[in-house]
Amino acid sequence: MPYYHISAMPDQVIEYLNCRPGRIYADCTLGGCGHAGMILKNILPDGLLIGIDQDKDAMKNAKEYLKPYESNIHLVHDNFVNLPAILSKLEIKRLDGILLDLGLSFHQLQASGRGFSFMKDEPLDMRMNIDSKIMAKDIINNKSEHELKQIFKKFGEERRAGRIAWKIVKIRAKEKIRSSKHLARIITEAIPGKARYNQKIHPATRVFMALRIAVNNELDRLKSFMKFVPGCLNPGGRLCVLSFHSLEDRIVKKQMKTLEKGCTCPPQFPSCTCGKKPVVRILTKKVKRPSEEEIQNNPMARSTKLRAMEKL
Repeated sequence: MPYYHISAMPDQVIEYLNCRPGRIYADCTLGGCGHAGMILKNILPDGLLIGIDQDKDAMKNAKEYLKPYESNIHLVHDNFVNLPAILSKLEIKRLDGILLDLGLSFHQLQASGRGFSFMKDEPLDMRMNIDSKIMAKDIINNKSEHELKQIFKKFGEERRAGRIAWKIVKIRAKEKIRSSKHLARIITEAIPGKARYNQKIHPATRVFMALRIAVNNELDRLKSFMKFVPGCLNPGGRLCVLSFHSLEDRIVKKQMKTLEKGCTCPPQFPSCTCGKKPVVRILTKKVKRPSEEEIQNNPMARSTKLRAMEKL
């Protein structure tokens, strides 16, 4: 099946990245290459794009989709948390813009065969990078009830984490839980009938999100990235981040504010003693959201939050 995905908020991404001919940018999560293609069109004829993705399906798609721009792009199969090492290997000191799109692609949900969706009957994998060792089935079948509860609560903000963890442990004592449909059914059965039917989202939504985050160590990698990323930007260089749930957005928002503030001294101090200076200027004082028109054309963009900053 061809790699299919519609990128969220493409016009706003190009605007906040301030794409210009001759500059160097990094798309740290290529996905379906919608953003990458637009960046390249705006930096021609002599600009350069570093295209990164940990998903081999995405890399295969990128080689084909971006073939017309092969002289203006370096494709790298890796995780965005390794951006400094990637730049060092390419002998690039700093960038003029960086994009980080944290969402799942339509392809990953519908055609990857890795169990990202509870609507399909697929192996419980959920690895973005299939070279990684830990799969969702390993967590579901091997973690203790307490550990499962903590994962669902911390990464999925699931209110019934304990009840769901108990149900999973009870079922797996009789048989291994191996498929996405099987797990979704167990989660659904763990929710009391009235609450189950009053939910606006599928009962398995938050647990599946929590598992995906745990399998791919997403939040720790994002925290690390947000701390080192200013060092990867030229003065005036920009970072644009698209997040899709509150845990991601909270990390991005908090670190941007920290970088903009600089000083970490307590408010009661008469003067600064830490010596830390502001590193960035936040460009999105209020988070940006997709228009109603875009949501109608691309429902997967509904939960998108865009934040951007500029290196001082």
